[in-house]
Amino acid sequence: MTGTKRENIKPGMNVKVVQKQDQRTGKLTEGVVSRILTNSSQHPHGIKVMLEGGIVGRVKEIEKD
Repeated sequence: MTGTKRENIKPGMNVKVVQKQDQRTGKLTEGVVSRILTNSSQHPHGIKVMLEGGIVGRVKEIEKD
């Protein structure tokens, strides 16, 4: 599942995000969603979230439990 729709993402989920400085390389950072920062229902580059620990990035992958 991709992270372009806000309805697919909930706090506490495991996701992989791309941080702003990693957009060129596509390096993904794994973590747990603490806050959803994007207000719109969808975003073509991924919903922006804050992970536990304060890392901010756009969701590229949602981990299956």
